[in-house]
Amino acid sequence: MKRNIRSQIIAGWLRIVIGLLIFSFGVHLTIYANIGLAPWDCLGMGIANHTPFNYGVSMTLIAVTVLMLDILLKERIGFGTVIDALLTGNFVQLFNSLNPFPENDSVWLGIPIMLAGFVFMALGMWVYMKAEQCCGPRDSLLIGLGKRMPRVPIGIVEVLLWAVVLLLGWLLGGKVGIGTVLSTFGAGIVMQLVYSLIGFEPRRLRHRGLIETVKLLSGRM
Repeated sequence: MKRNIRSQIIAGWLRIVIGLLIFSFGVHLTIYANIGLAPWDCLGMGIANHTPFNYGVSMTLIAVTVLMLDILLKERIGFGTVIDALLTGNFVQLFNSLNPFPENDSVWLGIPIMLAGFVFMALGMWVYMKAEQCCGPRDSLLIGLGKRMPRVPIGIVEVLLWAVVLLLGWLLGGKVGIGTVLSTFGAGIVMQLVYSLIGFEPRRLRHRGLIETVKLLSGRM
């Protein structure tokens, strides 16, 4: 029984990595669309503009910083949270580096490319969330902030968080455009449509935290 649980957890790590690869390809498409960046990507590109770091390293540093904030806010952290923080930005950078196509300069082509990116992002989230080892650092930060502003709808908290992140990214030179608006409002709609089609409800998942998972791996539960 314990061996089966360990195998499930390890298989879950592989699932998380595969899901993050799919998700990262989606993020790459939203960047390649070249019609404006989503708030967190705008911040990552802004940092890359002013440091020796590329986008991948910049996003990893952001993710690790947010992870530290999650811990300070006493949010539940799992292996999925840590793996997400360490790999996603670097996976996106890999896809950005391998892309053989010239830079897109058409808004009308950029919009469907960005929408396709949203679909891959939603599918990637579905794959790695099914491992039930907690969400990424940014989602945990949103939940943590939402708990501390109980009278404010979570959607408003998200908009406020994104507004701060976007402002910082814009001040650092990150590209803002129609794609920024599309990302802010369209990504969630596409995600809901995809999850409705595949019959996935993320709120039904039962996530294991880091400590719980370690105990299961060591046979202490």
